Amino acid sequence: MTDLNPHGQQMADESMIRTLAAQTEAIWPQEVEIIKRYGLSGNLRILDGGCGTGEASSRLAALFPQASVLGVDIIDNSLEIARTRYPSLAPRLAFERRSLFELGLEDNAFDLTACRHVLHSIPHAARVIAELVRVTRPGGRLHLIPEDYDMIHFQSGTRDLRTFWHDIPAKFGAATGTDLYVGRNTVSILLELALEEIKVDYVIVDTLRVPREVFATIMTAWRDGYAEPTAQVANMTTAEAIAHFDQMIANIHDPRGYAVWMVPVLSARKP
Repeated sequence: MTDLNPHGQQMADESMIRTLAAQTEAIWPQEVEIIKRYGLSGNLRILDGGCGTGEASSRLAALFPQASVLGVDIIDNSLEIARTRYPSLAPRLAFERRSLFELGLEDNAFDLTACRHVLHSIPHAARVIAELVRVTRPGGRLHLIPEDYDMIHFQSGTRDLRTFWHDIPAKFGAATGTDLYVGRNTVSILLELALEEIKVDYVIVDTLRVPREVFATIMTAWRDGYAEPTAQVANMTTAEAIAHFDQMIANIHDPRGYAVWMVPVLSARKP
């Protein structure tokens, strides 16, 4: 596999800016309680790998007011947005163009190394996690959100959305050399790397915990960025793919409806 960014077109699309903002709004209130549990404080060095437009990087800088936070990504437009959004946090918060496959950073440098919503979109997840572990100091924490697209559930309707989320991520992954079920496979990778205190938590993005409009915004952005490539791998028309997403969005907006996305959050300690 030579393409290390097979979802690059989607990651650089305008819809991804909306995705990142809405996902962080939905997930951070639960995620931050997991991060607090690590017991970190003081003059920390924090890496946000695959930082996108900097939503999580900025929140980490605010959560740890004495820390220096480095966000890295390979999408230049996302990095430029991040730099212009958070000038009040500079120079403690900085953004650089670096690849997760070869960060070019020193060994054992960071107290907390985060990688959120990235591992499903790139090949060789184990290689990337090993690189993140390399730059984490002994005793430091690894914090990952490796998505798993079979952990999304909607109520029944005109279309069978169970089949959509069970089958299409596998086809999309096969077409792009990525693992869209990486969430369930990450524990094995962490064990192979001999990490300690491995834990799996779940952020529950559903219509009871998260404002419906925020949840619907995530699905709308996914539709806008992924309907066409989804149709290509699923042997359906783009209109049919859009109709599936529209049914999900309607389910979320229905005041009597229920939908849920279970988001795995994995953490570990480097010995």
